[in-house]
Order: sequence, then C-alpha cells, then structure tokens
Amino acid sequence: MVLATVCAVVYGTADFFGGLATRRSRVLAVVVLSQTAGLVMVVALLPFLPGTPTIKTLAWGMAAGVSGSVALVLFYRALATGVMSVVAPLTATASAILPVLFGLATGERPEPVALGGVVLALLAVLLVSRGSSPAATAGRSYGSVLTSLAAGAGFGGFFILISQAPEGGGIWPLFGARLASITLIALLALFTGRTLRPGPGACHIIVVAGALDMIANVLFVFAQQRGLLSLVAVLVSLYPASTLLLARYVLGERLNTVQVVGIGFTLAAVALIAAS
Repeated sequence: MVLATVCAVVYGTADFFGGLATRRSRVLAVVVLSQTAGLVMVVALLPFLPGTPTIKTLAWGMAAGVSGSVALVLFYRALATGVMSVVAPLTATASAILPVLFGLATGERPEPVALGGVVLALLAVLLVSRGSSPAATAGRSYGSVLTSLAAGAGFGGFFILISQAPEGGGIWPLFGARLASITLIALLALFTGRTLRPGPGACHIIVVAGALDMIANVLFVFAQQRGLLSLVAVLVSLYPASTLLLARYVLGERLNTVQVVGIGFTLAAVALIAAS
C-alpha cells in the first residue's frame, strides 16, 4: 500500500496548486491547461511503461476521464469559492465512500471497522458544513459544501471506472482519460464562450498542478492493480492531509471549532476505512 500512500501525498499537493490557480484564472482554463500538461506527461511516459492500447482499455479510460473532468471542474470551483481546508476533506470522504460501496456490490467484504468509517464520514459532513460566518457568507459556504460532495462523487466514479480497464493496458487508460477530459472541457468552453487563457502569473502553477495530478494518477493505476479497490481508493483519499498542511502554513487558513472537529472526523473516517 506504499504506492497508494505516496499517491495520496501527491494528489493533495496537486490539489493545493490547483486551488491556488483557480484564484487567479477561470476554472475551465485551469482544468483544460492542467489536463493538457498531464497528457503531455503521460505521452512521455508511455514508451517506458509497458501496456497494450486496446479499444476496451481506451474506452474505460475515456469514461473515467469524463467523470474525472466533471469532478475536477466542480472541485476547483469549490476551492475557488470555499475554504480549501474544508473542501478537500469533504471531497475526499465522498470519493472514498463510492469505491467501498462498489466493492461491496461486486463481492468485496470489508471488515466492520471500514463500515464504521463510512458512518463516521457522514457525521463529518454535517460538522464540516457548519460555519460561523454571517448569513450571506454561510450560503456561499453551503454551496461550496454541496459542490465538494458532487466533486467527490465524480472522483469516486473515476477510481471505479479506471479500475475496470484491463491490467495489460498499463497507463493507456490515463491517455484515454486525458484525451476525453480535454475534449469535453474544450467543447464546454466553446459552447459557453468561456476563455481558456490563464490569468496573469497562473500558467506555471497550472502546469505544476497538472503534472502532479498525472503522477498521482499513474501511482493509483499501479496501486489498484496490486490491491483491492476499496482499500486503495480510501488510502488515496487521505490526500487532504497534505492539502490541509499546505493551506494552513502557506495560506494561514483558520477554521472554527466545529469545523476542526468535523475535519478530524473526516480524516479519521478515511483512516478507518483504509485500516480494514
């Protein structure tokens, strides 16, 4: 499970940079440019990592890419409008629960401690969503909470779909995923008239976020090929730990007491699920 743990650290760092980028650029610009950086990286890695690009492999990857790109748009929007140290744990909890439920439906049987973690995660959602700001700000906060949960569902879908690709495909599913996500976001930007030009000083941050995200994806693919999806996905979902640390010491974010308890419950819930 070392790969999954390292993957979590890299995902969390990528999300931190992605969150910074969305405060300087429009969300669609951040997503499509970061995904393009990831595509360049995966193409560079293809000659060094064995795999066969079958239609089935690419199809599962493209399906995962659609789910992941929608999730990324929602996630970056939540990061841009909410508190990073709240958005990241909520998204992680939702993304962890779905693979567990999928595993149960397909025959995996996690230990009771993992199911206890799912219950704890639901309680954590209620606690983290309680802010102490005025009504207008509170409405904005609840909006970011709902967006975070929707993003988590999309990421959970990405984990599930990418895990269905044949093992012999190597990282070709990620090529399909990135191709689909870039196409989808570019078309969305075209039809809505949104610009894909990054804001001043944001381009290098976006590239870093995209490169780290792809490294994390590669680690996830190899980790889930070597372990149960229900365990790997929840270990990967520990990524808010690095996001929280960066948000705390780089951005100086502060939380109220109830939210701090909720974040603790969130991380504890993911840890319980992973410990099964």
